[in-house]
Amino acid sequence: MSEERTGAQIICEALVRQGVELIFGIPGGAIMPFYHALPEYPQLRHVLCRHEQGAGHAAEGYARATGRVGVCVATSGPGATNLVTPIADAWMDSTPLVAITGQVTSAALGKDAFQETDITGITVPITKHNYLVTKVEDLPRVFKEAFHIAATGRPGPVLIDITKDAQQARSVPDWDVSLQLPGYRPRYHGDREQIREAIELLKGATKPLLMVGNGLIWSGAHAELRELAERTGIPVITTLHGKGAFPEDHPLSLGMPGMHGWVHVNRAIQECDVLLSIGARFDDRVTGKVSSFAPHAEVIHVDIDPAELGKNVAAQVAIVGDARSVLAALLEEMPPRDCTEWLAHIRAMQQQHQGKQRYLKRPDTPALMPHDVYQGLNAAFHARGRCRVVTDVGQHQMWAAQLIDWISPRSHITSGGSGTMGFAVPAALGAALACPDQTIWVICGDGGFQMTSQELATIKQEGITNIRIAVINNGYLGMVRQWQELFENRRYSGTPLTGPDFAMLAQAYGFKGMVVTATGQVEDAIREAWDHEGVVLIDFRVEREANVFPIVPQGQSISDMLTGVSEPAHATPGAPPPGGRA
Repeated sequence: MSEERTGAQIICEALVRQGVELIFGIPGGAIMPFYHALPEYPQLRHVLCRHEQGAGHAAEGYARATGRVGVCVATSGPGATNLVTPIADAWMDSTPLVAITGQVTSAALGKDAFQETDITGITVPITKHNYLVTKVEDLPRVFKEAFHIAATGRPGPVLIDITKDAQQARSVPDWDVSLQLPGYRPRYHGDREQIREAIELLKGATKPLLMVGNGLIWSGAHAELRELAERTGIPVITTLHGKGAFPEDHPLSLGMPGMHGWVHVNRAIQECDVLLSIGARFDDRVTGKVSSFAPHAEVIHVDIDPAELGKNVAAQVAIVGDARSVLAALLEEMPPRDCTEWLAHIRAMQQQHQGKQRYLKRPDTPALMPHDVYQGLNAAFHARGRCRVVTDVGQHQMWAAQLIDWISPRSHITSGGSGTMGFAVPAALGAALACPDQTIWVICGDGGFQMTSQELATIKQEGITNIRIAVINNGYLGMVRQWQELFENRRYSGTPLTGPDFAMLAQAYGFKGMVVTATGQVEDAIREAWDHEGVVLIDFRVEREANVFPIVPQGQSISDMLTGVSEPAHATPGAPPPGGRA
């Protein structure tokens, strides 16, 4: 390209050169030059969202479904600040995202101009890097660097804030710029000496465990993980974001640890003598009280981000590197071994505890229980295949993690570290456009759904037909209500929730809406929704005060779990919290 181009045209060309196909955004004054140039680049499909938060989550959903960088666009001021929540979400969950914002002209910077906000200053703590571009000549370099930083090492968000005059100015772009990032050198290959130390620990262990997280999925190390587990017989646990990294129908799969993990999984952690953690950051929802976490274990921690090593849990062997590369190196020298006795011990604990947990049983009540819904969904997912599930945040999210068997990577998309209510509907929009040949199921609560339900209009306008929405409707902000019940003597402050008739709302957008109130309706409703040629919303009106068990009370050890065994079906207001400690 030897001709002059406006900065806006250079932005579009830079996106094309990065292989971008989808952009999610909303125009406004400071980003108008970009939108003026956009029609000249038909390779770039722009999705007009109804709120910038929705645009950011849609870009996240696209990234999580494909493994590629998601792109969102907003104007200055409120447009940019509305992107803060999805940027923070992407930061916490290591999602590659490039957020492009318009800014007031260079001459107006710092003068409180109309819709001026220091978005680079605001997002410094929640981005891998950000840029304020005031010169058109800098655009080719900045975009090349931004996409490289977002996608490499530990993925994450990068923000590019571009003044309006830089978008309007003209320049002959130099596309041969080289990356000059001396302080940014991700390490992909683990230290061989440390890898051998890890092998020696694993060889000598009698009760080893493998714990895998989001980093393994981004690395694409699923085959290597399975080979290591099967060669050594070491049981595998998966964090919330590790769901799908290891098939949960595999004999060595144990399930999820932590606050809402299974009793036998947490007990195994507390008994293990070597814990190999790969691509997981020892989040507080996994560890509980850190000082009592895995008290007998020598910890081997593999992570591409050196800042995570030793941050929460001390590691005897800390390996900086990409999960796939480190696992490949482990497999070169790791001999076969037998963990049959250890696995049998864990399965015995599972047999002892899991069958007694009330959330696996349907109480004698006419109300539709959430667990009946998940049983129907799980059966349908396995029978139909070719689907992905996007969950929102709350009780329904934990039930989905517990009660659905996750088999393949990137089939489970959720907001973990930030816990962003309102994530699911727009994220499903991004996933649906990324995977048009698959069915995208949304599982959300009535609270989170109402936070971003406006993106149903975007789904309609874009002609998307492969989304199905299951609203687990209990008339409360359910997880907060559960905490109030268990730990605050049932003082339900700010949690009872009303809403529209969700089925009628779906119909107002031109979609099919259904209401399910009884167990016998679940299977038929899911089948009908799946077979319908278009978007369907099912309003599952479930028991209002069903709880998620097990649960580790905040600040307690994962050894100290409430299972709800002794909880009465309908506790009286003012009754003490239920017992059933395991």
